[in-house]
Amino acid sequence: MTGHLLLVDDEPGLREAVSAYLEDSGFTVKMAANGKEAWQSIEADRPDLVISDIMMPQVNGYEFLQKIRSDERFLNLPVIFLTARGMTSDRIKGYQSGVDAYIAKPFDPEELVAIVQNILKRKQAQSSGTEIQELAGQLAEIRALLKHQHTEEGKAEPHVEINFTPREEDILELVVEGLMNKEIAKRLGTTVRNVEKYVSRLFAKTGTASRTELVRYALQHHLVPIKKKS
Repeated sequence: MTGHLLLVDDEPGLREAVSAYLEDSGFTVKMAANGKEAWQSIEADRPDLVISDIMMPQVNGYEFLQKIRSDERFLNLPVIFLTARGMTSDRIKGYQSGVDAYIAKPFDPEELVAIVQNILKRKQAQSSGTEIQELAGQLAEIRALLKHQHTEEGKAEPHVEINFTPREEDILELVVEGLMNKEIAKRLGTTVRNVEKYVSRLFAKTGTASRTELVRYALQHHLVPIKKKS
């Protein structure tokens, strides 16, 4: 299993060693020396999972975790505490703060990898079920919009000029067709993560917040050709 991880620790030697082991295990790892750097990294490029030390300058691990959990964008972002503090009271405080796992130093790197893999597998299974339910409803709305658009040709709003890249145009057309991210990724020979990034850019450029709104906007403004079924 692969994944995009963020490793937060103020000890350069440990940071480099743990990062190297995780990368050898197939993960992509970004590093941060403190909570402030870590938060900037999360906002710029959300990771799949965060591994954070507790005892850090400026912002400690508990404060960093509290900031993550207080932001609705990152409520379900998995966090593992990696720390020299192994007292039961510290573990309880960590779990009460919303941490997903707690590993005391010194630790076995293989155990860390196993825990990361397990958390990501559970996250993937949970998100897949939710995504399917949400997309099913969105696809039904999209189909209804397409059907309505075919019967209301000529009444759509005027064409608007938006500077899409060629890849954004391709993905927009496939979204309008009703394809899910996995299907779009397979069609275009890319990753689901890349498709998600492009869809987010489409939301930003069109001022929409969901696939249904994006399709409605694209159809109303003639941003994609309407494909009629034979």
